[in-house]
Amino acid sequence: MATETSGIKLRVGSRKSQLALIQTEFVIAELTKICPDYQFEIVKMSTLGDQVLDKALSKIGEKSLFTKELEVALEKGDVEFVVHSLKDLPTTLPPGMVIGAVMEREDPRDAVIMKQGLNCNGLKDLAIGSVIGTSSLRRSAQLKSKFPHLEFQDVRGNLNTRLKKLDDPTGPYSALILAAAGVSRMGWSERVTQHLEPDTCMYAVGQGALAVECRENDRSTLSLLEKLHHRETVLRTIAERVFMCTLEGGCSVPVAVCSQLLDSGIKLTGGVWCLDGSRSVVSSKKVKFLDQDTGDREGSPVKKLKTETRNYAGISGGGLQSDHLEAAEKCGGDLAAELLSQGAGDILKEVKSAAANPINQPPTK
Repeated sequence: MATETSGIKLRVGSRKSQLALIQTEFVIAELTKICPDYQFEIVKMSTLGDQVLDKALSKIGEKSLFTKELEVALEKGDVEFVVHSLKDLPTTLPPGMVIGAVMEREDPRDAVIMKQGLNCNGLKDLAIGSVIGTSSLRRSAQLKSKFPHLEFQDVRGNLNTRLKKLDDPTGPYSALILAAAGVSRMGWSERVTQHLEPDTCMYAVGQGALAVECRENDRSTLSLLEKLHHRETVLRTIAERVFMCTLEGGCSVPVAVCSQLLDSGIKLTGGVWCLDGSRSVVSSKKVKFLDQDTGDREGSPVKKLKTETRNYAGISGGGLQSDHLEAAEKCGGDLAAELLSQGAGDILKEVKSAAANPINQPPTK
């Protein structure tokens, strides 16, 4: 276990992709600013999601597609902590694991990248039948009803591979939809034609944020990582992850969110879509912080004024104010309960049944 002594060396688990290594190196650079005497060794690994590239993510039939191998190494003590894109982490972590740090969130929106040479300002300008590459059911389900003239096809591989497929003159894709944060970290911002606003396509739970996972009983490493906690991002992503967890959703179901930290509390909008986008349940919820309670009982917060060390949807409280953390937790849970009461559960059952029986799944269009 790590101790705060000069010259300590920590092993850091990371996927092998260029984006994953960029993200891991960023986290190490931030930690080095805090503890310049520490040394860090990156241990590169390959996950199931990296290895199985001939199937859609929703059809592989496994959870933790991009995290399991990293967490196994963490459990065995081969590494002290691992760096993930938060959106890849399931809302329920393996026993003994915790997210010790959630870094400041970058742009959580999705970005449209057009094939080179196309003179288009956005998805609406593409010709009828143009093929859009995305591996996300969340994206395709939201966009099918808004852009019925387009076709959506699965595209797998790391970001470099996807961009090569897009720019292949003989390839089928007219555009890709990718997470704006990943595009930015790769240095490709100039390729972005359009950012999709939440009223067009809400984003994935945790999208744009980096998470650092460690062993829950490794108190010294946890203490180090919590120095990277970004309050606004922590509160927003707790609300999002509790929402997803309560719905029992995951990367294989079209669930999307948009969160906002207010001076007086936290607001979360979320929705569930069927695969073809023809049906959805969308709503919003706001919960006030205790110190902003004016007597309005709707969305009233829990009554605690202290710092907190327990975990929220796998995220360490990190010493942040308890009532703020619990307000975020309540916001996500209340919104999920509201959607379930409006029929979200039936939609989720249909989606999961289609994923389990792909022969009955409607064709992607």
